[in-house]
Amino acid sequence: MDKAHPLSTPMVVRSLDIKKDPYRPKGDDEIVLGPEVPYLSAIGALLYLAQCTRPDISFSVNLLARYSSAPTWRHWTGIKHVLRYLRGTTDMGLFYSSESTNAQSIIGYADAGYLSDPHQGRSQTGYVFTCGGTAISWRSTKQTLVATSSNHSEILALHEASRECVWLRSVIHHI
Repeated sequence: MDKAHPLSTPMVVRSLDIKKDPYRPKGDDEIVLGPEVPYLSAIGALLYLAQCTRPDISFSVNLLARYSSAPTWRHWTGIKHVLRYLRGTTDMGLFYSSESTNAQSIIGYADAGYLSDPHQGRSQTGYVFTCGGTAISWRSTKQTLVATSSNHSEILALHEASRECVWLRSVIHHI
């Protein structure tokens, strides 16, 4: 992968046609990857990066980690796509400055994707909190409840984000 062509996006856009979706569950005619392909090791390394320093790959890695029990070549191609994206964006990362003008204010953003997993009827929650212009907390996860509308999925995402915001405020207050 050290000579791989870098990419500008962390994943291929999902197809609206469920049968053509590259991130659909394993079909009956597809072969599960064996232990010779380091899928779980790659997922573990990418999860570490997504959790610690690269919030931009959180959604992609979260999506690929869902298939850890039965990955196929399509999912392995997705892993390689994320790795090629990381190869092309080595200059990106988190930079914390002590000279920020709004170092004490926390700004948060939350969003939800209604039925972003059409195979299981689940929505996606994502949020990020910044302090001094740099991300300090982020998450991208599949919602555990089945949302009945896009408004419902947005409310669930806001609930998760507000819980994180309360915790972050208490941490900053104690510092």
